[in-house]
Amino acid sequence: MITLMIQGMPCPSCVEHVREALLEVSGVKQADVSYLEGLAKVIAADGVDPQILVAAVSSLGYRAKVNRSDSSTASGHASENDNGHRQRDALLHIAVIGSGGAAMAAALKSVERGARVTLIERGVIGGTCVNIGCVPSKIMIRAAHIAYLRTTSPFDGGISAVAPTIQRDRLLAQQQGRVDELRHAKYEGILENAPDINLLHGEARFKDGHTLIVHLSDGNEREVSFDRCLVATGASAAIPPIPGLKDTPYWTSTEALVSPTIPPRLAVIGSSVVAVELAQAYARLGSKVMILARSTLFFREDPAIGEAVTEAFRAEGIDVLTQTQASSVSFADGEFVLVTNQGEVRADKLLVATGRSPNMRSMGMENVDVKLNPQGAIMVDHQMRTSAPDIYAAGDCTDQPQFVYVAAAAGTRAAINMTGGEASLDLSVMPAVVFTDPQVATVGLSEAEAHLKNIETVSRMLSLDNVPRALANFDTRGFIKLVVEAGSLRLLGVQAVTPEAGEIIQTAAIAIRARMTVQDLADQLFPYLTMVEGLKLCAQTFTKDVKQLSCCAG
Repeated sequence: MITLMIQGMPCPSCVEHVREALLEVSGVKQADVSYLEGLAKVIAADGVDPQILVAAVSSLGYRAKVNRSDSSTASGHASENDNGHRQRDALLHIAVIGSGGAAMAAALKSVERGARVTLIERGVIGGTCVNIGCVPSKIMIRAAHIAYLRTTSPFDGGISAVAPTIQRDRLLAQQQGRVDELRHAKYEGILENAPDINLLHGEARFKDGHTLIVHLSDGNEREVSFDRCLVATGASAAIPPIPGLKDTPYWTSTEALVSPTIPPRLAVIGSSVVAVELAQAYARLGSKVMILARSTLFFREDPAIGEAVTEAFRAEGIDVLTQTQASSVSFADGEFVLVTNQGEVRADKLLVATGRSPNMRSMGMENVDVKLNPQGAIMVDHQMRTSAPDIYAAGDCTDQPQFVYVAAAAGTRAAINMTGGEASLDLSVMPAVVFTDPQVATVGLSEAEAHLKNIETVSRMLSLDNVPRALANFDTRGFIKLVVEAGSLRLLGVQAVTPEAGEIIQTAAIAIRARMTVQDLADQLFPYLTMVEGLKLCAQTFTKDVKQLSCCAG
C-alpha cells in the first residue's frame, strides 16, 4: 500500500475528486481518502510509481507527498549514497545542475510536488542575475542616472545644476552590499531552510542518462544517480575572434560591473543590451565612451529603435560608430589600440559585449545524446524536454530567450513536467526591456516578424511630443509604435522607446494576450499624465488626429 499525505483540501467534498483522480491512474486498484487525516491510502499493482500518484493529486491543485514512514513506497531507483536513508530515497530524485533563476525555481517547485532534489553548483550560489547581471547592473545604471540628473536636466533654467563628485568605491560597496543581501535572502537562505534540497558544491558531468559524476570543490568526487535531471547552467560572455584581443586585459560585463575606477576613455564592442546599458552608465559616471557597432544599434529590432537610441546617445556625447568592426586589438603602456575600418580607436579600457554563450563545456553531453544548436545551446521543446529521456533544460543554456524571468518560468514548468505533470511555456507574448535612458521595450511581433509569418499589418508610430506626460517632463525623446493585423486591427506587437518604457510594456503585453483591437485599447480608461497613456493615444491615431484631441485623450 502507498500512503500519500495531502494538503490543501478545503472541504470534505474534495475527497471524491482526489479519489477519482487516483483511480484513473493505471494499476491503481483501490483508493481510500480521508479529509480529516489528510491522507490517501492506495492499493496498486507492483511497479506503479508513487510519484505518478503525487502528480495526479497535484494536478487538482492540492499538495501531495509520499508518506516517508511508509516503507512500501520505495521506488527502487538508486540515488547518491546518503547513509542508507531508505525512506528518503523513496521520493522521486531530481538532480538540478546550476543555482540561478531557472535552477532555483525548478528545485523549489519539485520539492513542492513531492520530489527530493540535489542541487549542484560549481560557483557562487544564485547564478548570473543576482550576482553579476540584472541586480548589480540596474543598481549601477540607477546611480549613473542620478549623477546625470544632477549634471543636466530640462529644468536647469530654474534649478541650478552641480556636477557631482563620483566616489566609485562607495557606489561599488553599496552595490555589492545589496547583491549580497539579495543573494542570501532569495537563494542561500532559502536553501538553508529546504531539507529536501541537498546542495553540492562542485562541477557535474554526465556519466550516462541517469548518473552524474560530481567533482566536488573539496577535491573529492561523488556519483549522483537521478530519476530526472534539469540542466540550468546559464551562459557566459561570448568573445569574438578578433586578432590580438585574447592577449589584452579586456573587460566583459563581469569586470565592468565591479571596476573600482571610472576610466577616462572606454571603448565598447557590441550593439545590443549589455553593450548599450553599460556604455551609457559609464558615460554618465564620467567616461568618454565610444561604441563600435558592427551594423547599427539594435540591428535585430525595428530600425526606428536603433535610430532613436543612437540619437539620444549622441546628444549625451557618446560616440556611436556604426558599421564599424575592429580588425585587431593591442594593449601597451596602459592603452588599448583598436584598428577598425573607420580608423584607429584608442581607449583606457575595452568592454566586449557581443552576446553570451551557453555554459556547456566539459559536461559530457555526448554521453546522453542531448542535441545542441549551432550556437551550442541545448535544444528544448515547449515543455523543456531535451532530446534525451528524463533530461530537461531551462534558462540561458537553452535555445530560449536569455531573460531571467523566462528562465524562472521555464524552470517551474520543467519541474511540473519532471514530476508527472503537464505544463508548457508560451513565449509568443514575451515583453523585453533595455534599461537605457530612454528605455527600450518590446512585446509581440514587429512589422518584419509579422511579415515573415505572412501576416499583413498596419502600423502607427506616435512621437512623444503627443504624450502629455512627456510634455510635462520636458522630455519628448522617443516614440511608441503599434503593429496590428490588417483587417481585424487586432494588436500584434508594440515597440517603445521612452523614459520608463518598461513600465508601459506589460500593459501592452496584457492587451495582446487578450487579443484586443486598437479600438478596444483606445476605449480603455488610462490615468492622465502617465506615460502608459501613450498606448491609448497611439491606438487612437488609427482613427483620429490626436493633435486635435483635448487633453485627456477622450
